[in-house]
Amino acid sequence: MATRTPPLLEARALCIGHDRKALGQPIDLALHEGEILCLLGPNGCGKTTLFRTLLGLLPALGGQIALHGTALHATDRATRARLIGYVPQAAPMPFAYRVLDLVAMGRAAHLGLLATPTGKDMAIAHACLEQLGIAGLAARTVTTLSGGERQLVLVARALAQQPRLLVMDEPTASLDFGNQLRILDVARALADTGICILISTHQPQHALQVADRIALMAEGGLLAVGPATQVATATRLSQLYGVDVTRISAALPASCLEPR
Repeated sequence: MATRTPPLLEARALCIGHDRKALGQPIDLALHEGEILCLLGPNGCGKTTLFRTLLGLLPALGGQIALHGTALHATDRATRARLIGYVPQAAPMPFAYRVLDLVAMGRAAHLGLLATPTGKDMAIAHACLEQLGIAGLAARTVTTLSGGERQLVLVARALAQQPRLLVMDEPTASLDFGNQLRILDVARALADTGICILISTHQPQHALQVADRIALMAEGGLLAVGPATQVATATRLSQLYGVDVTRISAALPASCLEPR
């Protein structure tokens, strides 16, 4: 992980929720360049709501969000799009875009109003497909892809933005084992270049494999945030998910479950 720098994105006393109803306690969170912060928590705990609030897609119900030290609400959309890439949860795609064209849409933040992608932009899009091992899908239409292939295409589109912060909402959920590892490897490689990765997953072993820090979330608030091996202990994971620790240890090496 890179040497600590001032936060790229920071939330202070942030309240998240829907229809003016807060989900939980205020959240304090700082995201730094060159690190991977992984969010763990059960379904319905507010992970996606937190992500969408940090991105400015949902209004905060209280508190502050700052991007590079500037209030998020005072940052124009173009600046946000150049700095932050977002990979949402997998969903059907209603339009039959060609895969390469969809990935090239990630270049929009770098283009002028009504401008079309240049040859350089298309080359960047193709390189992102190659990085994920799916260059062979470039000429396919997204409506013909499997759920896992669509998810990889969404990751490629976000990479094409060349963001400083990449927010990934359960990016491995619909992928087979090999592609799960590919996404984790890409995340680690990007962080090693200085990009900040904020990722959510339901698999603690993924978090322990790639994360520098882990945040545990329940009922709309954060229970703990800190170094991966110190936060994702057997006791805490058992409390978070309501399962017997021995079931977790079957999937994770015992050495990863206890603080070092």
